[in-house]
Amino acid sequence: MIFERLAAALRADAPVALATRLDEVRPGAKLIVDVSGAEGDLGSPGLNFAVEAEARALLAVGENALRTFGCDGEPIGTEARLFIQAFAPKADLYIFGAIDFSRAMARLGKYLGYRVTVIDARPVFATEARIPDADRVVVAWPDEFLASARVEPRTAIVVLTHDTKFDIPLLKVALDTNAGYIGAMGSRRTHAARVELLRAGGVSESDLERICAPVGLDIGARTPEETAISIAAEIVAMRSDRRGGRLRDGSLAVHP
Repeated sequence: MIFERLAAALRADAPVALATRLDEVRPGAKLIVDVSGAEGDLGSPGLNFAVEAEARALLAVGENALRTFGCDGEPIGTEARLFIQAFAPKADLYIFGAIDFSRAMARLGKYLGYRVTVIDARPVFATEARIPDADRVVVAWPDEFLASARVEPRTAIVVLTHDTKFDIPLLKVALDTNAGYIGAMGSRRTHAARVELLRAGGVSESDLERICAPVGLDIGARTPEETAISIAAEIVAMRSDRRGGRLRDGSLAVHP
């Protein structure tokens, strides 16, 4: 059943991880982890739980790894040695608006491991020469593109168009998806006006809360590159369910 489940996930291009024990205690024991849960037995409930958590962390970044645990999943043990294979299609980063900030955001998105698409309705701006680091540069009306694009919980949507004729229809479509991150550039005044238009268009308060705007973490960013770092840091923080403050001022573990 494990290999059938793995094959089904791979055929569907869905994220899935397979953990295999390499030690002499239970050589070849396997655990498969996908969006619907985990299946298999590595030797103990604690070890299954610890390896599932590690597999999900590796799926988030699309990496394979050798890991060691104690017999019951203790992080400092070495009795259980495992190879975890993460089969994760790259998550999508959709950047709307082909501007200077988009060029920097596309470059940083690639470093984070995203498949980066930049979308703009204006052919003169939406060119590969202007955004060379993007995987794709698409000339399309933003809301129409997103309505037919692949969107899942790992998807990040960054709206840099800063124009209500683009922003409002686009954000309505974005809020109808399960994207894990929706950010929109603009001042507090700009976003307040945007919120009123969305509210008047029937968008609920809970959906409005999903919009990260003004976009990014408060690091005093001014240049396109600094702004891209601010946005990227907010994406990572939300992906990790963190607030994004200074580590020295927090009490949570450095590595979740």
